Amino acid sequence: MKNIVILISGGGSNMVAIAKAAERERWADRWDARIAAVISNRTDAKGLGLAQSLGLKTATLDHKAYASREAFDEALMALIDSHDPQGRPALVVLAGFMRILTPAFVNHYAGRLLNIHPSLLPAFPGLHTHQRALAAGCKFAGATVHQVTAELDHGPILAQAVVPVLPTDDEHTLAARVLTQEHLIYPRAIVDTLRSL
Repeated sequence: MKNIVILISGGGSNMVAIAKAAERERWADRWDARIAAVISNRTDAKGLGLAQSLGLKTATLDHKAYASREAFDEALMALIDSHDPQGRPALVVLAGFMRILTPAFVNHYAGRLLNIHPSLLPAFPGLHTHQRALAAGCKFAGATVHQVTAELDHGPILAQAVVPVLPTDDEHTLAARVLTQEHLIYPRAIVDTLRSL
């Protein structure tokens, strides 16, 4: 079985979209894959309750309890790997996980670590993507699924979705339309990656 571990920090809407796609598309039967756990670095993450309501195992690991980013990432790797019998999950999926990961973490999961970013990379890496796209006068915005590398938001692109920027858009309306596309492309990119494993 190809075990998938999803990392979240907040609402978990992409995690829910992935979990529902896994159920609807019968990933266990078709791709021999399952979501083994949802892990958050925040105990108050709304997505934890949503994951539990979907019958998924959950765990938390509070980054504030660790003296350094390296110490937290080392503990997080141990927790993630504990959710696979071989200690090597097929994929680690970042779904609104708001932590910059250390090179050691990224290297540990090289080629198996995915992220979704709310811009058409390589444009607007980092935070405040919708605000920056509007300020730049972009006619289009979107979302990108990519492999994670040590350089923030610069890994190989796996999928993208484009949405038009409307004259009436503010960062909230644009973010909401981009998010609907994220929910579509992230599960597809995960399946494409599983098929290549």
